[in-house]
Formats: sequence, structure tokens, C-alpha cells
Amino acid sequence: MKTVYVNDKMQQGYSYILTEPEGENFHPDFEPELSPKELLELGVFGGKYMTDCREEFPDEWFVSAKLSPNGKNIDLNYFGVDASQPLAKWIEKGWINPQDPRGWFQWYCRYYMGRRTDDDLRQIKRWRAFRRHIGAIKKFCKPFDMDCRKKQRQALLHWAYDSRKI
Repeated sequence: MKTVYVNDKMQQGYSYILTEPEGENFHPDFEPELSPKELLELGVFGGKYMTDCREEFPDEWFVSAKLSPNGKNIDLNYFGVDASQPLAKWIEKGWINPQDPRGWFQWYCRYYMGRRTDDDLRQIKRWRAFRRHIGAIKKFCKPFDMDCRKKQRQALLHWAYDSRKI
């Protein structure tokens, strides 16, 4: 087991233990289609999400990552659209657990690394609920029409669903 210590702009003095091998032993109801490394390479969250916490995660996640340390850059998103709500909205809705102040993607990165917590089932339930957007794309778009419902496709990428395959 390895302990990870976190000290970045949003979280100081936090640590967690990796109890599972990286990318393995996921809950049976959680089958993400893309790894954090793949998501960062595809372009998610306008490249801003992971710019000050790189030390926490494997260097290889960032080799080809599309990052924007000076602010959100929508052009870095795979579909070139903004599909994010501000963090303040997530806090207002009660979707943020203090152990993961950046939200779902931070939880997923840490889960992928091997951390397991009492918040896992809640986050997995939220991930599963996001599948509804796949149905909307299938209903209203021709297969593989990447210009149809770009915002939903980008949002699905943020949640580790590979919307390029729909």
C-alpha cells in the first residue's frame, strides 16, 4: 500500500492510501470507457482541471495531456464546446465531497489510482445516471455524427463515456 500526500491550490494536508492496483478492481457497476490519461489527452474541462495537482498523479498521464494552466480554453476540448458547469454550481447542488474538492473527475482519478472510500457508491451512482445522455444522442443523431449534440458528447467524455463511438 502506498500513501499519497496532497498539497495543491484546492487541498492541503490531505492524504489517502492506495489499496488497489492502478486501473484495476473496480466496483462491478463501474465500467468507465476511458482512463484519466485518455481523457486528458482527448481534451476535457478546457484543459484547466489538472494544472496545479500534477504531482499527485502519474507523470505518464500528462505526456500528451491538453492542459491550459492560464485558464479554461474551450478549444482544447475534443468537441470544442464548453460542457462544464462552474464549480460553484456543483457546490450549491451538494455534489462536492470535501475529500474531492474538484468534483467527480478528481474522485475518478483517485479511484483509478487505487483509492477506495465511503463516497465511491455515491459517485458510481452519479456516473451511471449520466448514461441518459447516450440515449439522447442515439435518439436525435445519426450514428457517428460528431457534429450532432456536441455539448452532450463533450459532457459524456468528462464522465469517461467514449461518445466518439455513438
